[in-house]
Amino acid sequence: RSSCFIGVDIHTDEARASFWKEMKEVFASYGAIYSCHELKQQYLYQVRKQEDRRKEEGHEIEIDLKDVFEVLLEDKGVVSENKVIEEIAWRFRQASTSHLRLYKGTIPLMQGLHQRGKKVFLLSNAQHLFTMKELEILQIYDLFDEIFLSSDYGYKKPDPVFFQFLLSKYALKGKDCLMIGNDLFCDIYGAYLAGMDSYYIHSALSSETDIETFPTYQQMKKAQEYYQVLHVFLKLRSMQKW
Repeated sequence: RSSCFIGVDIHTDEARASFWKEMKEVFASYGAIYSCHELKQQYLYQVRKQEDRRKEEGHEIEIDLKDVFEVLLEDKGVVSENKVIEEIAWRFRQASTSHLRLYKGTIPLMQGLHQRGKKVFLLSNAQHLFTMKELEILQIYDLFDEIFLSSDYGYKKPDPVFFQFLLSKYALKGKDCLMIGNDLFCDIYGAYLAGMDSYYIHSALSSETDIETFPTYQQMKKAQEYYQVLHVFLKLRSMQKW
């Protein structure tokens, strides 16, 4: 079996006033002068504008925040060179991140899968500008056979189109893959739509009301008391069969 997996615990907060104050200074250091309020409002406006531009009926689309940072610079007369955008984007991510760490056992698990001849892919709703650096910091970048990020492909989970990029490139069938994730909608429901088996892990990033708010999973309510690892979608196989 192939596996899509990442065991990262990360918390970000872009709502704090102190965050936008810091970002105002960052943009100013590159010559783009904003007030805190103006920067926040323009950032949110550009995100919505990019999303509206990319809307496709029946699909979950993803934007690339590179385009948003580019507009924010150009609106203030600053030439948006790739290097500058990457630097601003990374400082944006650093300023909003309170912690970034691996869950215990992540690296041994990934190494163990490789030792058993399995391929390990990352299929994530994430921004290239942020995630590639984070994977290098966590020292797990080289443990993935390939990385599929939604910002690079224009679609995101649970859209089966996003899963299909992986399946097509490696000539895989959904039934030969196991999706491991901590989001019942994006990961588990998305895997179901793509014809994959899945394994749900309730982590610190999972919604506390996942099961109650997503009707498809009412049959799992009896498992809530265990609140750790839930088996889903009938066809799950044990870890020993990987």
